Amino acid sequence: MPRNPSKRFNKKEAREKDEFDQKVIEITRVTRVQAGGKRMRFRACVVVGDRKGKVGMGVSKGADVASAVNKAITSAKKNLFKVKIVDDTIPHRMLEKNCGAQVLLKPATQGRGIIAGGPVRAVLELSGIKNVVSKMLASKNKISNVRATVQALKKMRTKEEIDKLRKS
Repeated sequence: MPRNPSKRFNKKEAREKDEFDQKVIEITRVTRVQAGGKRMRFRACVVVGDRKGKVGMGVSKGADVASAVNKAITSAKKNLFKVKIVDDTIPHRMLEKNCGAQVLLKPATQGRGIIAGGPVRAVLELSGIKNVVSKMLASKNKISNVRATVQALKKMRTKEEIDKLRKS
């Protein structure tokens, strides 16, 4: 009996739909100096998310761009966390620092959209937040700004969580 290739294809499609969306934030060539000369490698920063409240970031190095990106994707999937979303926006205002970078996140009204710079926008889009205003302060380093955004989203608390902490 011949196999039906359409069934296999449908299973593959179903598996791919469960996957996370990903965005490459930065690819940089890095070198280390050894006795024989300079050794070139590549560093990749990737953000992955399901646009439903889960997001993660990963940074990895590899001998070529493809291996660096693949390592960063697996690293990002290991660092996934749940984002608290209230009415398609964040619960409250937050200013977060990482190294020299500062990221300001403010909730926005319905229909405002994501107002943010490149690396911060990628994290917010992949996390599933639809309305937010953001500003990158101090440093323009992409990896530091992504890390600051991720830290800010991890520290967010809903109104119920804050009330529960105050009562106890």
